[in-house]
Parts: sequence; structure tokens; C-alpha cells
Amino acid sequence: MQDTPYRFRHVLGCTTYGFADLKALLAAASPARSGDLLAGVAAASAEERVVAQMTLAALPLTVFLNDVVVPYEDDEVTRLIIDAHDAQAFAPLRHLTVGDFRNWLLSDAVDSAALAAAAYGITPEMAAAVSKLMRNQDLIVVAKKCRVVTAFRSTIGLAGCLSTRLQPNHPTDDASGIAASLLDGLLYGSGDAVIGINPATDSIEQVVRLLHMLGEVIERYAIPTQSCVLTHVTNTLAAIDAGAPVDLVFQSIAGTQAANRSFGIDLALLGQAQDAALSLARGSIGQNVMYFETGEGSALSANAHHGVDQQTCEARAYAVARRFKPLLVNTVVGFIGPEYLYDGKQIIRAGLEDHFCGKLLGLPMGCDVCYTNHAQADQDDMDVLLTLLGVAGCSFIMGVPGADDIMLGYQSTAFHDALYARRVLGLRCAPEFEAWLRTMQIIVSDAPAQLCTQLPPAFREVVRRISG
Repeated sequence: MQDTPYRFRHVLGCTTYGFADLKALLAAASPARSGDLLAGVAAASAEERVVAQMTLAALPLTVFLNDVVVPYEDDEVTRLIIDAHDAQAFAPLRHLTVGDFRNWLLSDAVDSAALAAAAYGITPEMAAAVSKLMRNQDLIVVAKKCRVVTAFRSTIGLAGCLSTRLQPNHPTDDASGIAASLLDGLLYGSGDAVIGINPATDSIEQVVRLLHMLGEVIERYAIPTQSCVLTHVTNTLAAIDAGAPVDLVFQSIAGTQAANRSFGIDLALLGQAQDAALSLARGSIGQNVMYFETGEGSALSANAHHGVDQQTCEARAYAVARRFKPLLVNTVVGFIGPEYLYDGKQIIRAGLEDHFCGKLLGLPMGCDVCYTNHAQADQDDMDVLLTLLGVAGCSFIMGVPGADDIMLGYQSTAFHDALYARRVLGLRCAPEFEAWLRTMQIIVSDAPAQLCTQLPPAFREVVRRISG
């Protein structure tokens, strides 16, 4: 224990607990999850976890500006976090410990404006640290107060709104299958965040074909939304060069340079893609052109976590996202599997933590409320997480036919799940999209998410084509 800095030590009864450094303390304080056990960084007992949380609560926030969890010299994400830190925004928080920070966030005196003003003064590690001290209800209360609004052809993140990504994936990219799923989603009022397809292959020709298909649908029916084909950023750049109608640039990102390298990206490449998309000027009410997905365990699965717990690594990915002012960011919370989030309880907790950290850092945060079929979770767990995120002010969720993505092979949320959340919580879709739904006679009353019981005339020909 002699080599352990005093601030990372705690005496409980006759036992002195020591944590080697900041990343060890953060890992030990993290709520239990299978990924941290797999990495060998989790607390050895519930008592050690509580002691770590007590030690963390007494730690000054200024420590996070000097003690980094991944070396500055070795990692461009760390350099981004430190170099982009806004000292003026941090000034009102500078005197606080992590525990004091929790109390400040929960205070009635701290509103949406105060949180927005502080966002760029908060580092991802600060956000991760304070989340480890919070109950689920704390994460919900603070996330609810965070308001992050972005726009392209629709406005995402307004108070009282819950948007959806319409996800019409097909295992062979069959046009009729995609069209059927797309129509189904639109008739449920889904798609105001984005109509986004995960392509079955990395073929640039296929990506271009899908982009033209989505672009034609959006233009023909004047839908106030944006399209995205979720392919690698280099494929999207090639599609732009080929003249494809690219609205949003998608990329999976992670919280360390090494993990991002495993994805074949770095910050410079993301900047190049953002510039290319901005040059097209396709947005009608805004120019937020990036769409990022993240997920706890991605750095660990690439052996690129540097001994950092997976939730702190996840929060660091949000620094990457924040740099590029995205329209959408979502954690694909249970997608990687039970090796990282074992069961429904861990998935629910992770989803709330991720949403809280993203919103606190100023991101338009959504969540793919999901699990793999070999996880100890089911759709009831997803109903719980969906409802909690709806209460917490989540920007958007996924809309998948039947909640079963037959191309990616995992379970998510269905079109009717979004309808449920909007109805029971009194939420609406993006205002531009809601106006379009009324024009197309898909919704017919002033009540949120009240659908017409008849097939709208504009889509009857589409149904005939698909059926034929």
C-alpha cells in the first residue's frame, strides 16, 4: 500500500483499501458487469466496490485533468479530451469533489441551461465517475434535465419528443423486403430520427444503390427525415465521390485510439468525412451530418481498453462524438453480448449510465434497447429500459419490424414499442415529421401517436407493388 497515492486509499474498520491509480479506482467503483470481470479490473467484492465509491466520492474533480486513464502521449482520444477541455465552463465546478458534483447535478437550482453551460467543462471520466455514485433514479433525473437539440431535415431532442430510427434491414438487401419494412415503419409513425439501413455487404455499389433508393422515397413523398446507410466511413466517402445522395455519415466509434484503429478510423478521417458531407448541404433546417454508434465492451473486445473499465471507455467515446457535432449518437447497449453485459439488470443499468453520460457531455443521445439471444435477458427487460429511457428524455430509439433484426441477428425495439412509449408518456415525434404524418393521413387526431385505422391513400399503390 505504500506506493498508493493517499487520495486512492480508504480505511474501513481495520482494513486499508488501496487502488493503484485513477483507472483502478474507477473500475472498482463501477457497478458489477461481466465485461469488467472478464478484463480482470472489477472489484473483488461488494465491500471493495462500496469502499471504491466512497473513495471516489471524496476525489476532487481537478484530479481528472491531471491523472489520465490512458497516457496523453499514446492516445489521440486522451489528447482530444485534455486539449478541448473548456476551463471557463469548468470554473463553477472546479472546487467540487465527485460526490459534491453528484449533489450539484441533482440540485433543483441546476436546470437545463446550467447543464448546457457546463457540458464542455466536463470530461468523460468525470461523467463516468459521478455516474458510478448514482442510483438509477439519479441517472434519470439528471438526464431528463439535459436538453440537446440537433437538426437536419427534422429536429431531434426537443422536450416532450421521442424520435425513432426506422431500421428496415434485410439479410440480402432485397428492395421489396426493405420497402415492406420501410412502409410498415412509416405507418406506425417511425423514422423521424433517420431511415437507416445496415447493408448486408460492404459493396460500394450496393451502398450507392441503397442510398439512391432511400433518397428517392424521401423525395417522392417529401418526408422530413434523413437517410443513412450504416457502412464504413470510407465507403460513404466513396459513395459521395460517386454522386450518391448522402445525408448522414455513419461510423462506429470507441473510447481509445487503439480501439478506433481496429475500426479502421482515426479523428482525421472522421473530420474528412464530416467536411465531405457538409459540402453537399443537403439539410433543410440544420447541418448536423454525423451519426455515431457506440457500445460498452467494444474496446475490450479489441484488446484496446488499456485496463480501463468498459463504462469509462464508453464515456470516452462520447468525446470523439462530441468533436463532430453529430445529429445522432446511440449506444447499442446489449449488442456485443453477455460477455460484456451479462443479463437484463446489467443491460438496464448500462443503458441508463450511457444515456446519462452522453447527455451530460452535450450529445443528442439515443439508445438501441437491445440484447443478443444468448444473453440472460428478454423483451420484458427491454420494456423496462425503454420506459425508463422515455422518462429520462432519451432522444431516439430503434424501430425494427417485430423487434427482431433478421439481418444482424439480435433483438431490439419494434415500431409498436415506440408507439407504446409515446402514448403512455405523452411524447411526440419530431414536429416536422408529425406535420407530415397528418398531411399523409397516417395520424388523424391531436392526441400523440393516434394512428389512422385505414391505409392512407398515398400508400395504396406501394402496397400493391410490394404484394405483386
